[in-house]
Amino acid sequence: MFKRLILVLLISLAGLDARAQQPDSVDWSAGGEFRKRIDRHTSTKTYRMLYVGVPLIVGGVVMQSYDSDFRRLRNGYAQSFHQRYDDWLQYAPAGAMLALKTCGVQSRSSWGRMLVSDAFSAGLMAIAVNSLKYTCRVMRPDGSSRNSFPSGHTATAFMTATMLHKEYGHRSPWYSIGGYAVATATGVTRQLNNRHWISDVMVGAGIGILATEFGYLLADLIFKEKGLNVHETFSVYDRYRHPSFLGFGIGITTVPGTYNPYPGMQTKIFSGPTTSVQGAWFASPYWGIGGRLACSNLRVEVNGQIQDDNLESASVYIGPYFSYPVSLRWQIGTKLLAGYEFYKACKTRQYEIPGRKGLAAGTGFSLNYLAMQNLGVRFSTDYDLAPPLSRASTQPLHKLTFGIEVCAAF
Repeated sequence: MFKRLILVLLISLAGLDARAQQPDSVDWSAGGEFRKRIDRHTSTKTYRMLYVGVPLIVGGVVMQSYDSDFRRLRNGYAQSFHQRYDDWLQYAPAGAMLALKTCGVQSRSSWGRMLVSDAFSAGLMAIAVNSLKYTCRVMRPDGSSRNSFPSGHTATAFMTATMLHKEYGHRSPWYSIGGYAVATATGVTRQLNNRHWISDVMVGAGIGILATEFGYLLADLIFKEKGLNVHETFSVYDRYRHPSFLGFGIGITTVPGTYNPYPGMQTKIFSGPTTSVQGAWFASPYWGIGGRLACSNLRVEVNGQIQDDNLESASVYIGPYFSYPVSLRWQIGTKLLAGYEFYKACKTRQYEIPGRKGLAAGTGFSLNYLAMQNLGVRFSTDYDLAPPLSRASTQPLHKLTFGIEVCAAF
């Protein structure tokens, strides 16, 4: 019940039609009235504060239904993984921010204003994380304790990455990209270490981002113009900028229909989790070249019986990417990819499907939003024509993947 209240609250916040101050760099004169309305709404300060953090939290609550599926994916590829670098990696963006400040590199804020902003952020994050941990009391996947939800390491990592973005993102996009890459690596490692569910990590990331946004907002209300070196750290790119990106995504893959890898073996493949890394370099606003790496773990039913083993696959694709800028921050995109799909051996109760690989093709549709200067969110639907399960079969697999991706934009 408590989590449902959180979900309702966050959806309400996301729907706020704030009339906050617009960035000076936006040109409202170009384009049609519909596009200008989209740009005005999605350029408000409130919208930009909430758009990344709120979907992560709402998505994390929704993804609780798939926690065990993503743990199965982890167990299939990295069951023995155990590393401790995430204990210090979560603080790396804050360390970089303090090192730059100590070396005299000018940031958004003075020392005093920055430290107060960061103290507010850390306090809000700690209150939110610990309140949920000891209210929800979710068991960790390794069974060690009931304080799994949400991930404190991930919340800290995304909090410090957002601090680095706030203070130095205006100087170079690579400060923001580096910070969020480290934060993402921290969240992924928490799952690989079997310490957190996918929902813990997503909600933790959203809390870390929102806590920093509200921490800096409180400091701005207190200090006003005092100690402020940069008045607007968010620069809106031209609508026709090159939309190059590198992102990490999660999704749900479904394989409709039934398949017969061998005579008398009627096989049905159920939906399951997919993780991916995807990126593309664009030579123009409209086309580029890129690729995608993905792995998935899907449950298998043979002749009406659910099997103990699962279909584990990995794929690599390359090809042209296409994009069209709908507005200053929104793009629609598609792609045409070719590559290889790799299947691990799958042992069923009556048959064994040997591991194999084969040529594959893919396409997809995406809706992309540039939430911050160098941070974007992609919603995608991908279709892959994968090789048959066995050499004896002529039935290619038809795979549909619905996913969300957090991207570094450059």
